[in-house]
Amino acid sequence: MAESWATFGVDLHLEPTGAGVRRGLTDALREAVRTGRLAPGTRLPSSRTLAADLGIARNTVADAYADLVAEGWLTARQGSGTRVAERRVVPPANPAPRPRAHSRPAYNLIPGTPDLTTFPRAEWLKAARRALTAAPYQALDYGDPRGRPELRAALAGYLSRARGVRADPERILVCAGFSHGLRILAAVLRGRGGHTVAVESYGLDVHWKLLADASLRTVPLPVDELGTDPRELGDEAAVLLTPAHQFPIGGTLHRNRRAIVVDWARRTGGVVIEDDYDGEFRYDRQPVGALQGLDPDHVVYAGTASKSLAPGLRLAWLVLPPSVMEEAVRAKGGTDSCGALDQLTLAEFIVSGAYDRHVRAARLRYRRRRDALVAELARRAPQVHATGIAAGLHLVLRLPPGTEQAALRAAAWHGLALHELHRYQHPDAAVERRDALVVGYGTPPDHAWSGALDALCASLHS
Repeated sequence: MAESWATFGVDLHLEPTGAGVRRGLTDALREAVRTGRLAPGTRLPSSRTLAADLGIARNTVADAYADLVAEGWLTARQGSGTRVAERRVVPPANPAPRPRAHSRPAYNLIPGTPDLTTFPRAEWLKAARRALTAAPYQALDYGDPRGRPELRAALAGYLSRARGVRADPERILVCAGFSHGLRILAAVLRGRGGHTVAVESYGLDVHWKLLADASLRTVPLPVDELGTDPRELGDEAAVLLTPAHQFPIGGTLHRNRRAIVVDWARRTGGVVIEDDYDGEFRYDRQPVGALQGLDPDHVVYAGTASKSLAPGLRLAWLVLPPSVMEEAVRAKGGTDSCGALDQLTLAEFIVSGAYDRHVRAARLRYRRRRDALVAELARRAPQVHATGIAAGLHLVLRLPPGTEQAALRAAAWHGLALHELHRYQHPDAAVERRDALVVGYGTPPDHAWSGALDALCASLHS
């Protein structure tokens, strides 16, 4: 007769010590209960199971259990097995002082995160079920380091249609977020003997630090009303740009400067890394196509689901030139390091049309927020000028000179978390410091948006 599942107990790690097997086991069990490693109410393995696990006699385990029941550490009831006794935990006589808790802001207006409450759970779950049902068993094995072929095919079709990317599934590399992709590219550049990467004078310090960790020096390029100025590009190994919506200034790279960047790459053999930040969220005109479409042989296109869906998915992609693909695959590693099931789900989500529907709904929702923000600022804080509003999930508020610190203090008093523009300035950038705030309007959930907007306007008016 087959043994029932009820005969198998929980795994229990014990290291009996001391003289005698019974005493050693009793002491080990008592210490596990006393220190809280075995929580009150935990059901212990049967004496037969634990004896087999430890390679000792069953009677020895039964006697140890009986000793601890008598001492009050364990309880034993017919049909309920042996459990850790419920007891009051006595705190130490002189507990270590707890760190002082800092009050959390009521509203988060720091850019970089979408409204996570709007993640399409029901549609994602449907896609996950369909993807898992159709997935071959081999999909659960160590995969191609480039990523699941289903996702690479889905991305190639979507990026070509929606972002003007010239994408071939064989040249797409799936990675765990943009930072992971940038690490891969940094390893490629360093392996080629590169030393310097040009970056925008305003951007994310986490990216600059990541490049520095790969022994790559970053040099800033100026940013103005036409976007990043590439005319200072020299012998750098690569340039990192956000052409569709510069972060955090918010402008779009002018077509003449796009041509200059591509010409530089062709002439020098440098690599253009295009971070398509907020590329899908444009409100006042048709989306600007990807820079990669001008020259797929010299531009790496980097996209991510972090803003369109959620950063917790840890899914991003690189569309690579043929000359970079093999090196990038080696830098990523011999197997796929991104979850196969999430990749299959995203592929199904895209192919089914659910991704397009979600992005269109999100675009409308964020545009309404932006419109409400701009209108309220004009009414309640006319001295503040909003820029970079044509796209994305954030904007920049230009403040009257000398008012930035007062605005930050007022924002903190009103329970707002936000950043000043200077926070995003490259340390080597020779630019004049401007009084400005970077306001992310994507993060607050819908029910909190009116409160966040009211607090922001009150901070700027005070």
